[in-house]
Order: sequence, then structure tokens, then C-alpha cells
Amino acid sequence: MSLFLFPFDSPSVRLAWLAGLSRKLLGAGSKNEVLDLLDDALSVPAPGGDQGVIEGLSTLYRGQVGNVGDVFDQVDRVGRKGLPEVWAGDTGVLASDVVKAAGRAVTQMSEAFHEGATVLLTLADAIGAAQRKDEQGRGQLLEQKRMLGGKDGFFDDLHENDEEEWDRKNAAHFGSYAVDLMHEAVSDAQEATRVAARDLNKWAAEARAGKMETSELTAVDKLMLADTGVAGADTELNEILKAAELERASERMDQLNLDDEMAMERMLAQSESPQERAYLMKALAAGHSVAEIEEFQGKIHGKDPDWLRRHLTPVVTEADSMDDEGLASNGSNNNTDYVTFDGQRWIQGGDGSEGTCVASSTVTSRAMVDPMYALDLTGGPDGQEDDPDAFKQRLVAEQHRLHTEGDGGEKWGGMGPEGQERINDSTVGSATGSDYERQDLDNATDRRAVLTEVEKSVAEGRPVPVDVSGKDGAHAMTIIAQEGDMLQVYNPWGSTTWVSEDDFINGHMGKASSSDLPNAYSVYLPR
Repeated sequence: MSLFLFPFDSPSVRLAWLAGLSRKLLGAGSKNEVLDLLDDALSVPAPGGDQGVIEGLSTLYRGQVGNVGDVFDQVDRVGRKGLPEVWAGDTGVLASDVVKAAGRAVTQMSEAFHEGATVLLTLADAIGAAQRKDEQGRGQLLEQKRMLGGKDGFFDDLHENDEEEWDRKNAAHFGSYAVDLMHEAVSDAQEATRVAARDLNKWAAEARAGKMETSELTAVDKLMLADTGVAGADTELNEILKAAELERASERMDQLNLDDEMAMERMLAQSESPQERAYLMKALAAGHSVAEIEEFQGKIHGKDPDWLRRHLTPVVTEADSMDDEGLASNGSNNNTDYVTFDGQRWIQGGDGSEGTCVASSTVTSRAMVDPMYALDLTGGPDGQEDDPDAFKQRLVAEQHRLHTEGDGGEKWGGMGPEGQERINDSTVGSATGSDYERQDLDNATDRRAVLTEVEKSVAEGRPVPVDVSGKDGAHAMTIIAQEGDMLQVYNPWGSTTWVSEDDFINGHMGKASSSDLPNAYSVYLPR
């Protein structure tokens, strides 16, 4: 048996090893070499996982749906009674709003248990099928070993008659087929596990109110903050506070001294809309001091929710944004939404003329996670402006500042990976509590392997920069959200669109830009 020095813990290693063995078997020149290769294949562990245990977890999840239904019925009865305009919680939210939020939270909980059960059952079936396929392959390998018999001695191996040659080639052929079955089993199990992890991570991120463990806010306050979305848009696609932001805001509340804690609670109580409250907590999550947040509230206090949306939330996801409307002549999606402030796009160079894609993506990412930063750009020094031309000037100036900080190229074109990582750390990571780390993607296997971490990051509210390339150039964009097997991408040409996991893996990222830029070759993961 040949000596193998690498661990089999990684499915990617198993896949590469088995693929190599399959090829080597077809080229094996002696009976002993075939036997060694068959033993090498048998040494690879079978796909892990206990189908019965996973099915049991699925049954446990599904059993909770009825209990959640009972809770929903109780909340629904309260909601239909009609509540007076009374206040609840420390921050003064309407009791009627609380009941509506509770109803939505219970509905999401029911969906999470139901979908979680389905995900686990699908995973159990896939693991069972992969293990059976692996077992079939191993059976074939053992059969070929039995047919060949023991190893030849030194003198036996010097000559091979026609019958022995036939047996060797026959065993190599069927052995290669058997190894291919084992390879398929590992691949099937790996993909099923990745999809299950993606969906379960998403549902975990949707358990939003539970992210706030602070004792400084009531359960009602936590529920309302978790439930608040931007005005006039689908709440589930446009929560103001993402999962990681709720968690960071909670941690910051617990770290405040008594004076700051009282000041923060006072600001929350004085807020005139759920959106105003949520943006204050988002600013806290982004690392701003209470004094800075007090100044911020002075600029946004009493503004209507639509004003808050335009000034503080650059990207708003439309409910129909995932519809497949085909491709434009340049290979990009027809279903593309512009990212604008008063008609001026969040676009590199202010009009798309400059090559500051890295800096421009970073600016928009920071504005998505930090409403104070967004207001500095949209509203100007006093936070009250509604001037698209003045916004354009500030946007381009900030793009240029970051381009310079990242040692970008002359004439506002291009930036190296070290500079890209550095400005994402200083600009976005400082607000999200993350340290960005570059990961190269050399092939489809690399892209598939990184998806779980990418999707978990964006589900929690941490943007993931992605670099794409083609024959004649490269471009920087940002993955900003995930729903099912779809990824939402912000392009600093001033737009967002959705691509599939398959597009990301198999070189179709031109749908988010143009067909000239199909391949994702690196991402920057927030860790």
C-alpha cells in the first residue's frame, strides 16, 4: 500500500484523493499496483453522519410547530380585540405595535421549526443515500481484490500472461468505477451538508430578538427593535438591525456606564418612530459613543420614516428583486435595482467614469452598517441636506480618500489586495467588529467550499467583498444578502441584483456586472 500522509478530515481532500486513485487505476501497469490502489481507496473513511439521529432531530423540530401554533392563536386573539393606544416597555412603544410584532415573530418561529425539520429530513435522506452509494463502491473494490487474489512475488511479477493481463485490466476498470461511486458519495454528502448548514444558519440569524441578551432593555423593547424594517419595504428583506448588529448593540448596552445607559434609554424613549429607535441602536452597534449618538439623534429626531430610509439606508431590497427577467445584451441581469439618493446613484466616481470599484464598494458597505456614516454622506455636516449634487461631491471625495488610503492606482484606477483588505478592516470591520481576511478562489471547488461562510456572514449583516475577473480585466463588488440559494450583490456601478449559488460557483458572475467579468476569484471574509 502506498504511504498517504494527508488527513481525510476534509471532504475536499477526500474528493481529490479519490479522483486521483480513479485515474491511477486505469493506468496501473501491474497486478500489485492495482491491489495497492484498491487498498488506498478502501482506506478513505465513509461519509459520516447518523441518518437515524438526524431524522430524530427533524421529528423533534416538527413536533414544536403545534406548540408554536397555540402561541400564535393566543397572540392573534389579543390582536383582534383592539388595544387602546397605551405604551409598553422602557422605550415607549405602542402595545398594538408590540402585538403585531409578536405575531410576526411567532409566525417566523413556526416557519423556522417547520423549515428546519424539512432541512434536517432532507439531509438525513441525502446522508443515507451517500452512505449506501459508498457501501456499493466498497463492495465492488472488495470483489475486485477477491478476483485478483494475493500479491505476486518478485518472479511472478516479471511475466504476465494474457489471462492475467485481462484480469488486471478488468479489476482496474471496475475498481475505477467503484472509486467513482465513492467519489460521488463524498460529493453528494458534502453538498447536502453545505445546503443544510446554509439554511439552518439563515434560520438561526432570523431568531432575532434572542440576539439581544442585555438586561437593560425589556423583552418588549427587544422584540420591537428586532422587528423594525425600513419604511415602505418588505420588512423581512429590509430589517434595520441585522442579527450581528442586534448582538453587538446588546453587548454595547451592557458595557455603558450608568450615565450613558440612562442617556441611551432616554433617547430611545423620546424617539418618535420605531425606525428612529432602531437607527439609534444601529449606531451603537457600529461603535459610536453615546455622545456621538446624541448628536446624531439631534439630526434625525422627528423625521418621517421615508426621510430616514432615504438618508440612512442606501440599499433597499424590493420584494420582486429576485424574479428572473432574463439577461441584457451585455450578459447582466435585466432585473437590476439602482442604489440612489434623490436620484444620484451610489456609483464609483459619481458617474461610473473612474476605476475606484474597491473604494466605492467599501464606502457603500460602511454606509449599510453605519447610519451615522450614511448621514454624513447624504445629509452633509448638519444632516439636513437633500441635495443630490452635494451628495455626489461628498461620495466621490470619500471614495478618493479610501482609494488613497488603500494605495490605489493612478488616475483613480485599481487597487491591490493588501490595500483592499486594509480599507475593509479600517472602514467596515471597525463598525462590524470584524477582521477581513482574503481567500483566493482558484476553481469551482474553492468557490463551493467558501459559500457556507459567505452566506452566514451576510445573513448576520456582515458584507463580503468579492472580486471578479475576465480575460481583459477585474472588478470589485460586494455580496450583501442571501435568500435560499440566491446571493444579492452590490455593484459599485450603482446597482444591486441577485445571482444564484451556481452562478457564483461556475463562472456566471457576469450577471451582476457584464459577461466580460464571469469568474469570482477572491472574497474577503469577516472574521
